[in-house]
Amino acid sequence: MERQELCFPQLLNSSCRRPVRPHSEVVFFYTLLSSIALLTVALNLLVVISISHFKQLHTPTNLLLLSLAISDLLVGLLVMPVESIRYIAMCWLLGQLMCALSYIGGFMLTSASVANMVLISVDRYVAICYPLHYSTKITKKRVKCSICLCWASSILYNGIILKGHLQQPNKHNSCYGECVVVIDYISGTVDLVFTFIGPCVLIVILYMRVFVVAVSQARAMQSNITTVLPGRVTAKKSERKAARTLGIVVMVFLMCFCPYYYPSLAGQDISNNTSSWAIVSWLLYFNSCLNPLIYALFYPWFRRAIKLIVTLRILEHGSCETKIF
Repeated sequence: MERQELCFPQLLNSSCRRPVRPHSEVVFFYTLLSSIALLTVALNLLVVISISHFKQLHTPTNLLLLSLAISDLLVGLLVMPVESIRYIAMCWLLGQLMCALSYIGGFMLTSASVANMVLISVDRYVAICYPLHYSTKITKKRVKCSICLCWASSILYNGIILKGHLQQPNKHNSCYGECVVVIDYISGTVDLVFTFIGPCVLIVILYMRVFVVAVSQARAMQSNITTVLPGRVTAKKSERKAARTLGIVVMVFLMCFCPYYYPSLAGQDISNNTSSWAIVSWLLYFNSCLNPLIYALFYPWFRRAIKLIVTLRILEHGSCETKIF
């Protein structure tokens, strides 16, 4: 039998029990998960500083990346540390109200990330398929309004979905030291459609169209075609490269999010008290760390901005006017 101990020894009759893990295992997981959280915060903070500081990066597309980086930063700063304690300690030690707020915050940031991905896909679709109209249709003002709407909708939507959990945070807890949230089949289905299936179908359709148009434009350029039909203008090479990079971001996003929503797809109730919850949750959270790594690999401007930030040259007068690309 596995040796167990009480989460709250002073509450002998009502405290949850947890298995006792070897000290080496606890140290390993604390080190691993803390490193992932720190890396996520550091990388996304670099993205936020880069786009916020350098005026040349104040483009509609980069504003969307900034919004995504903020949600990823908050995941690393707020969600990952709490989930690390939950997974390693195997007892909830932060109180019932924090139990409710932790899940509302996590679900809100997840919804915001999905909405940001949809906005990024729309941005690339217009840039590649309608390059002549891009500057008039996708303006900074419209992007900022879309981002604000995205965050407001995420907060309101998840507040409604988890309203009952906020009112009775201990509803599904069987003992002290447990933090369980259960989303019933109906709410899970609604969440599945509005937070995953609908947005993902839209993202895939838009990027399939972007891919087809980008390939045809690349072939036309390789064939040295100089005459284009009226209304058909080839997008800039930089726009196609950005579409490719953001396509990778979207693909990685789908790979990380699909396992998380599998129980809903299978018609099961979602509970954080299952053994597989920690794995699929951390895979979803790890996506927040992967996004800035993709930028570092494929965006030269991001690497140059990191160099200026790390060497503290951004503290120099007029550094915000520096040419990044």
